[in-house]
Amino acid sequence: MTKFDKSKLPSRHVTEGPARAPHRSYLYAMGLSEDEIHRPLIGVATCWNEAAPCNIALSRQAQAVKLGVKAAEGTPREFTTITVTDGMAMGHEGMRSSLASREAIADTVELTMRGHCYDAVVGLAGCDKSLPGMMMAMVRLNVPSVFIYGGSILPGKAPQVDEIPEDFRTRDLTVQDMFEAVGRHQNNDLSDAALAMLERVACPSAGACGGQFTANTMACVSEAIGLALMNSSGMPAPYESRDQYGEASGRAVMNLIEKNIRARDIVTKESLINAARVVACTGGSTNAGLHLPAIAHEAGIDFDLTDVCDIFRDTPYFVDLKPGGQYVAKDLFDAGGIPVVMKELRKAGLIYEDCMTASSRSLGEELDRIDREADGRVIYPIETPITKTGGVVGLKGNIAPEGAIVKVAGIAPENQVFTGPARVFECEEDAFEAVQNRAYEEGDVIVIRNEGPAGGPGMREMLATTAALSGQGMGKKVALITDGRFSGATRGFCVGHVGPEAAHCGPIALLKTGDMITIDAIKGSIDVDLSEDELAARKADWKGPRETIYASGALWKFAQQVGSTYLGAVTHPGGKAEKHVYADL
Repeated sequence: MTKFDKSKLPSRHVTEGPARAPHRSYLYAMGLSEDEIHRPLIGVATCWNEAAPCNIALSRQAQAVKLGVKAAEGTPREFTTITVTDGMAMGHEGMRSSLASREAIADTVELTMRGHCYDAVVGLAGCDKSLPGMMMAMVRLNVPSVFIYGGSILPGKAPQVDEIPEDFRTRDLTVQDMFEAVGRHQNNDLSDAALAMLERVACPSAGACGGQFTANTMACVSEAIGLALMNSSGMPAPYESRDQYGEASGRAVMNLIEKNIRARDIVTKESLINAARVVACTGGSTNAGLHLPAIAHEAGIDFDLTDVCDIFRDTPYFVDLKPGGQYVAKDLFDAGGIPVVMKELRKAGLIYEDCMTASSRSLGEELDRIDREADGRVIYPIETPITKTGGVVGLKGNIAPEGAIVKVAGIAPENQVFTGPARVFECEEDAFEAVQNRAYEEGDVIVIRNEGPAGGPGMREMLATTAALSGQGMGKKVALITDGRFSGATRGFCVGHVGPEAAHCGPIALLKTGDMITIDAIKGSIDVDLSEDELAARKADWKGPRETIYASGALWKFAQQVGSTYLGAVTHPGGKAEKHVYADL
């Protein structure tokens, strides 16, 4: 018999008592033994698919998780959910599906867990929205939960041939370099042959984008917030030794069941602050400003974009990762990973050590077990950071009363204030076409509106446009603002998450080409040189949101339900409104 008391676990509803004989017959049909049926049932949720390298290794890793669950007297039940991989969706209509997929992932994991009465979950995710989506489901269900990242891709290397420019030959390549190569190609600085060679070598293995883009940023968050085992996020996906982390995660979730440690015992206001610190000090993706509030929302914790940006402002940036810096995820892993980063934060008194983690030890106890120190190359000592404030800055002003966000990692302080005339575009395609045709001027503030969560719909990332600007050598000579998002791979002075969005008649909807805009990342402001009376007059003349082609289906539904960007662009009332906890039904 199992050492676990099933009388308090959800799976009792499908495995215990005479009335559940039909349910048990289904379990026998899948080859389970009587002993296995009466053990805790553990959901092993993966985002495996053949859409992109980010997800292709997850099925293999899930098998290792299942071995760990079985070894610790649980019965694993594997299931998969969707992913939309941003690298594949970028630059076309498919990008509208990306943010909506985060909600679909959380919803489908929740529904699967509820429908089959699983007692706990180990969630494996590889790409962008699948990481926060999986963590949101864990917090929503409030069951014992362990998260594990599928791992990053290995860096690419360009052939050493004269056809390829030297700067591509001398650096590690990521998918970001391919987007920028497109810009160089359009600028006639890169031949067809060179582009063809680069696209074959930039992404040489399974795994998610190698820089500190959204996937790796949220993988770092999973450790910092406590849902993942320490150092589990760093090892590249192709390494077979990643499976050891999977096996350990399977064992860990059984330990959490035994001790009744649930997701909300781990995800607290303090652990969310720890996570935001790690995003800041690594120059992580601005998308964390969307996903951390969404995770908090599931637990009913007040933690919005302003809170995230306040933390970013007073956290040093000391980990030198792409896109603002030099190194990729594998380099961070080789230097000791997030545990060493958090040790540096601890030295400055910038983390809460008492937070619980997936190992059932506190964060402080976990860090006491780490003997490595900052290498001074990838991870700088916190006393001598790259910059004194975080790599991401929050902005507010008469263009963005609900806030906006800009990544300044890699931008010199003297370039963090920008004033110029607006050049307004009603969607990303119009802006991209203008960039391709050089229909803009040095010093412009390019405004892309109607790309918010409701107005897009889907809050697309603008990587195609920003990468084209970088490829044209104009990344530092113009600024860009949008109510949409930016990829974690975006470089340059690019302001996203402007709220309220244009579809909700935020001030960004009222801007006209030629309006003078000032963005000051040092003061944290974003303003247009217009009086309140002029803005009010323009609002009175506003004709309503732009009509989209999405009048039915999943994206229509998302647009109807989605809330403000600064609260995480969520689609349901969250933990504050719930009347039961799933695990206690």
